[in-house]
Amino acid sequence: MLLRILSYNIRRGGSGHEDALAGVIRASKADVVVLQEATSPEVVERLAAESGMEQSASRPGESLGFLSRWRVRHFAWHKPRMSRHAFLEIQLPESEVRIFGVHLSAVHAAWTERRRTIELRALLKAIAVHQHGFHVLTGDFNTLAPGELLDFRKLPRRLRALVWLSGGGVRWRTIQIILDGGYVDAYRSLHQQVPGFTFPTWDPHVRLDYLFLPSLHRPALRSCEIIDVPGSREASDHLPLLTVVAVPGPASSNQASLPAALEALELGDVGVDVLQGDDIHP
Repeated sequence: MLLRILSYNIRRGGSGHEDALAGVIRASKADVVVLQEATSPEVVERLAAESGMEQSASRPGESLGFLSRWRVRHFAWHKPRMSRHAFLEIQLPESEVRIFGVHLSAVHAAWTERRRTIELRALLKAIAVHQHGFHVLTGDFNTLAPGELLDFRKLPRRLRALVWLSGGGVRWRTIQIILDGGYVDAYRSLHQQVPGFTFPTWDPHVRLDYLFLPSLHRPALRSCEIIDVPGSREASDHLPLLTVVAVPGPASSNQASLPAALEALELGDVGVDVLQGDDIHP
């Protein structure tokens, strides 16, 4: 079946922009929406109602939440102990297909890029332990892919100062760790020459939002597009990313689909707290 996955940073909980956000979500015709900065359960519930979604979930104090066109089989937040944010695991109904929502630490500086690499390694370690089926990673990674450039002159003055204080440059390593782990950058694999900027909406000049899938499942990728419809520039400071993948049905889960390179990564002994959420915000 074709699955439409929308990754959307709704900015500071989305309060006051619910109508615009819901309009963007409806226009995307998404089946599952992974939300970042979804810190208000009331806003998430309203977005679900206004966009015709069957189920939603969020937790106060956690960045990640989701909306789904169907009731999912399982969802939970996993909190690596060295990570600022928990990541969100969503398992589709009657299936081993999983979506992992991600929101890594912000700020463009050398020390936050190091923190993002720690968070990302913890996430990959947890995925290796907890799941063995078709899966994707999607969300706001707050970092650049290899070979992509950031015009520091466009950053706010306080962020330019942080870059200077951390050594005058940033080695963008986080995305490379994902690629080395056997994943494919969905957008870049389909759009070699298009920048794909998603942030900020009033002057897009950086790509922070991604979906990754195991290279084994690259043939399942149908499309990956930035949604820039009327109202999206006002709804949030991020443009959402819509990816369409062909996922296996309930009887065809692939127990060998975890990238082999992932198992070889030197990730260390990373502790993860699991916050079950199956009965929260139906």
